[in-house]
Order: sequence, then C-alpha cells, then structure tokens
Amino acid sequence: MSDLDLLFEKLAKSRFRSSFKLKGRELEYLKSKGVNIILEHGREFIATRLAPANPPNDGKQTPMRNHPVFIAQHATATCCRKCLQKWHEIPAKDHELSQEERGYVLIVLERWIRDYL
Repeated sequence: MSDLDLLFEKLAKSRFRSSFKLKGRELEYLKSKGVNIILEHGREFIATRLAPANPPNDGKQTPMRNHPVFIAQHATATCCRKCLQKWHEIPAKDHELSQEERGYVLIVLERWIRDYL
C-alpha cells in the first residue's frame, strides 16, 4: 500500500472530508475543460493561495465551491496550511512550500479529481 493509499483511507474515514463530492457546475466544468487544464488551475491556486510562508486569510483562503480544485482541496485536506500540517505533516507557519511539496499537493489533488472521470 502506498502512502497515498493510506492517506485516502484516512480521508474516507473523516465525516467532513468524505462529504465533499464533485457535482453540478464543478463536475461539468471538469468534464468540459479536462484534467490537464483543471490541474493547471490547481498549480496556480497552490502557488498563490497555499505556497507562501504566511498566506493571506490562511484557513479561509479556499472557497467551498465554484471550482473542482477547491472541492478537491477540502476533500483532501490541502485547503490551508493548518490542514496541510495536520494531515500531511507539512509545516504550517513561516514556511514557503518547496517545489516538491507543491508537487505533492498537486498529485493528491489529481488523484482525487481523476475519480470523477
């Protein structure tokens, strides 16, 4: 079993995390744009909203709807620095995400998103 398999097992046991689903507009947007475009948006969201050492509005920077990546971030606990620390053991404060950490977040998001196609 990979570390991601274990992570997704734990996420599935969380009532809050497992409540997020792609449907409606967000699912249609994913299908119309395709995974590659959605993940490019995800890369941009990570860079601007999650990667800075002390992101503005940390804990509230990720909306709960209106983009497949936002839904995926909440479902995978990659929505804020506090969740990154708790679920993924990535330091929260005064730590800019490295390229490796950004890539990891994108891999987690991709795995969750691909389940809808």
